Amino acid sequence: MPFRVTVDGQPVVIPYRMYHAEPEANVEGDLSPTQSAILNCLYTRHHDGRVRQRRLEHVLRLNEPWVVPFVVRLVGEYVLEIVLDIHRELVEIHDPWTPQHAVYGQVLAANPSFVALTAQRVASYWACYRHLYSDRRYYPGSTVIESMRAAARYYSTPTRTQHPHI
Repeated sequence: MPFRVTVDGQPVVIPYRMYHAEPEANVEGDLSPTQSAILNCLYTRHHDGRVRQRRLEHVLRLNEPWVVPFVVRLVGEYVLEIVLDIHRELVEIHDPWTPQHAVYGQVLAANPSFVALTAQRVASYWACYRHLYSDRRYYPGSTVIESMRAAARYYSTPTRTQHPHI
């Protein structure tokens, strides 16, 4: 079942999983940077976790509103290595004066039910890794989703609807 979010006031429907083979490298080489980023985002929904992780590497540093739902969705999934990659890369999400904080905060402020559902999934998957993280607060998915929630709260305030850096 696809999931629905709003990005820049526009509804976006994203597939839950994709089962298509990846395109040939020569085909991807002909894509523009934006087309390539869109393709990589879509393949973060692939059924193979290795494909999701590899494609995530290409979009994780992009501060584009339409990338955010693809990254956030992965925080609430079961592949710990992907969650660790996100945890490692979203280091500026804590700082209100960074583009990363702004883009994640604004998109997530517009999608509170998506954030809440992702937080529930994070809590569920923590149970799978309880042997590694006995305290849920230290599970990387928990720390990332809490940072995302904080950024969303920051932009949920009516006077903070836009950030000057994006």
